[in-house]
Amino acid sequence: EVQLGESGGGLVQAGESLRLSCAASGLSLDDYAIGWFRQAPGLEREGVSSFSKRDGSTAYADSVKDRFTISLDSTKKAVTLQMNNLKREDTAVYYCAAGRHDSNWWLRPLSDYVYQYWGRGTQVTVSS
Repeated sequence: EVQLGESGGGLVQAGESLRLSCAASGLSLDDYAIGWFRQAPGLEREGVSSFSKRDGSTAYADSVKDRFTISLDSTKKAVTLQMNNLKREDTAVYYCAAGRHDSNWWLRPLSDYVYQYWGRGTQVTVSS
């Protein structure tokens, strides 16, 4: 059974940092890429960042470039999202997802429809 578990969410003030972690079981990160998405109340789910262990490629939404960094953690079994200089507009539930390394994923790494498995999410709240 595939399971994805997010951790690291919380309440911080604007300008502070958080690190989210996505632990995956039941699948291999050699076969699946990991994406981070977020959804704020009343808004559509948005692709934030993605990571492929195969070649280390990453992708970022324009809204988080230069502030967020996605990477494989030291255990090689989880993907982290380091979020720096957080803004109020970063407030959302953050989800990690796993998608097969196929042509669809390579073309649209931040599109939710190319991901097959999803975690339950972790809340990130940024206060001003």
